[in-house]
Amino acid sequence: MAPDDKHSDPETAPDQAPQAAPATPEEELASLRAELAAEADRRLRTLAETENLKKRLLKEKEDFQKYAVENLLTELLPVLDHLDLALAHGRGNDACKDFVVGVDMTRKAFADILGRHGVTEFGQAGEPFNPESHEALGMASVPGLDDDVVAQVVQRGFALRGRLLRPAKVMVNKAG
Repeated sequence: MAPDDKHSDPETAPDQAPQAAPATPEEELASLRAELAAEADRRLRTLAETENLKKRLLKEKEDFQKYAVENLLTELLPVLDHLDLALAHGRGNDACKDFVVGVDMTRKAFADILGRHGVTEFGQAGEPFNPESHEALGMASVPGLDDDVVAQVVQRGFALRGRLLRPAKVMVNKAG
């Protein structure tokens, strides 16, 4: 075989790919059906992804609306603390009796407004200590209380619709 004859043979030519035999109509139909099924599958997957994205965005929007005021509420909590301090220092002093009534009414109105927006107060002496919602400032020994319960509340805690805004600062009871 001559060197030029070697390249003229279609089966051995390096630049030419082997040619496929012409497909029968049944094979073409099967190929088209497979392509159609693959396209239908891609379409269903795209629709599912779109629905999932829509659901996720809706959930994120609801969460944003639900907790959008969280920062504002966190900054307002010290106002309640100051009102509580005013009440604690004014009670028992006859000269401050009317003042204490006014401060108490203001605190109740403010707490009611926060409550309507989903803010709840927590932290009372005698409740079990929970490190997820209480911040232990120290130990105390109060007769009549079990171990690992709140002995004294230094600062009340707050939650917004179950989400912690501020932990309650407490003293934990330990028997001496």
